[in-house]
Amino acid sequence: MKTTLKRGIGRGAELNGNGHAVYPPAIGAPMRRYRQPEPDPRSLAGLFGRIFLWLVIGALMLAAGIAGGTYLYVEQDIASSLGPRSADVKAAQEALDVVIPGEPTTALVLGYDKRAGVEATETGSSDTLMLVRADPGLETVTMLSFPRDLLVEIQGCPNGTFVSRINNAYGECGSSAAIETVRKLTGVPINFLVTVNFRGFKQVVSRIGGVWIDVDRRYFNDNSTGGARYATIDLQPGYQKLNGADALEYVRYRHLDSDFFRLARQQQFLRGVKQRATDFPLVDLPKLVKTVTTNVEVGKGDGTRFDARTLLDYAALVYGLPARQVIQTKIDISCYQGLNEVVVPQSCIQAAVNDFIQPDVEAPLKATDVALNRRRPDSAPPPSRTTVTVLNGNGQVGSATSAASQLGARGYKIATSGDGNAPSWEYFRTEVYFQGGADARTAANKLAKLLGDARVSAIPAEIVPLSNGAAVTVIVGQTYHGTIAAAATDKTPERSAPAVRSDSAARPLLQAVANRLPYALMVPTKIEQGSSLSTITPIRVYRLGEEKKAVRLTYTNGIDYWGIQMTNWQDALALEDPNEVTKIGGRTYRLYYNGSNLHMVVLDSEGATYWVVNSLLDKLSNETMLAIAKGLRPLGPG
Repeated sequence: MKTTLKRGIGRGAELNGNGHAVYPPAIGAPMRRYRQPEPDPRSLAGLFGRIFLWLVIGALMLAAGIAGGTYLYVEQDIASSLGPRSADVKAAQEALDVVIPGEPTTALVLGYDKRAGVEATETGSSDTLMLVRADPGLETVTMLSFPRDLLVEIQGCPNGTFVSRINNAYGECGSSAAIETVRKLTGVPINFLVTVNFRGFKQVVSRIGGVWIDVDRRYFNDNSTGGARYATIDLQPGYQKLNGADALEYVRYRHLDSDFFRLARQQQFLRGVKQRATDFPLVDLPKLVKTVTTNVEVGKGDGTRFDARTLLDYAALVYGLPARQVIQTKIDISCYQGLNEVVVPQSCIQAAVNDFIQPDVEAPLKATDVALNRRRPDSAPPPSRTTVTVLNGNGQVGSATSAASQLGARGYKIATSGDGNAPSWEYFRTEVYFQGGADARTAANKLAKLLGDARVSAIPAEIVPLSNGAAVTVIVGQTYHGTIAAAATDKTPERSAPAVRSDSAARPLLQAVANRLPYALMVPTKIEQGSSLSTITPIRVYRLGEEKKAVRLTYTNGIDYWGIQMTNWQDALALEDPNEVTKIGGRTYRLYYNGSNLHMVVLDSEGATYWVVNSLLDKLSNETMLAIAKGLRPLGPG
């Protein structure tokens, strides 16, 4: 049954005249006439295309797509080359779930060193295992990575199931087993498979001109001390452009830390790729195409390849998707048990999957409100103070009752109105109307996110008599399929006192280099209470390109590293698209979040920027980050 459904050929299907099968009609579904929706300035299909396109390009360094080029060039040289070429990926397509236009879509990204199975003399394991999901309703892209040492039940192997590290699913039985294993572990349908050969990783990064990354500390190993041999690496702390070789060693490093840090570096790298894509020179496209298409394969759930239109739509998203809509989710680090091999309770897996499927897009704003102890004027009233009337606009018996029941279960105050029917049953999209002022508008916007592609507007005059005076009136349309979105888990941290102490250790270091820089330096007067300057590279002065100069202070508590960056590069890629810009004590700060965790605070002052950068795992609390930033003071003389 699973295979026939994936291919769109059920027992009740029939040929539709063009050689393709169609889905059987729903049993007992009444016949109804569909009305085309009114055109939107931003169509759902177009949005989906743009979102999922970045998924492939961003996750796989497919910067080839961002340049566009002519339709024919993309069609012949890119789209035709990204499809499955190996027997492994061709076979894996059979295990993928069907792609449903307009619905959330998930890809499994596999990074590997050697081809699996009979295609290589030596079998390798997947070095990267990541789910990436595009949700056109929420307008989000979410990522969920798995540590390669996670013990799971391996699925899809010829000799049956067995328990092993998750990366061995690919190593033992190929991409199909990796798909089956991750789907069994998470319960998430997987529509695309994207494989990346790390042998070409360095070439791809080099072709796009490198990737800008904020390196948290000094990384060095040259195997000169003997003993076990690890990959060589030589990186200084600070914001910098990494070439292909350095980027590969950075994202794969775990010599002196763990897989948790490694996963954080990989997701940090993907953010850098997304930022780099917006700055990619179009003239360099031809140099990149062969490298990308040689080292990347894409399998699709319906067995078809990407066409040029899809790729060009993907490219558009790279320029338009705000960074705050690209959300990184993870398994809570407190859930892991073990050292070389780790196990995680299924409840923790499910919690991470819930965040992945239903991310809290308002998490950064709520976290800032808590940290600053404020209520923003445009925040929506809680469901308990929002009255809602639900009307049937699609003719499906019980649609309005079902939607009202589910909204009531979320705490909304449900009103009733007459027979519960809209003026007609020809509403294609679900409509959410508001009446009564700003609170009603924000409440409608919040509620609409539970209904997928619902459209929000002021209530029309003909609907007012049916609203029963409710602040929000919902007319369920034909796009409502009986369920509302799962509730996002509110992980807003509770307000806590800043964990800081006074410190002046950086002052003499900054005074010693002040005359080498063309801008005024700031000295931190407050630092995280358990931290001190790194003894390896406490301060670094370096160039960013030919004209800009930077200073980096590196702090550590012995395990995690965080830093303070100063530079006269005011439009660095990392500074694009903050989650929020806020004024505190007369100074303006830009805030950048990872979920509910404040990852970076940036102060602009007199031609320079001053960054407080959290650790890779965002161990400093939001209040601590803000306190450190507020404690920055002009260095001054002497």
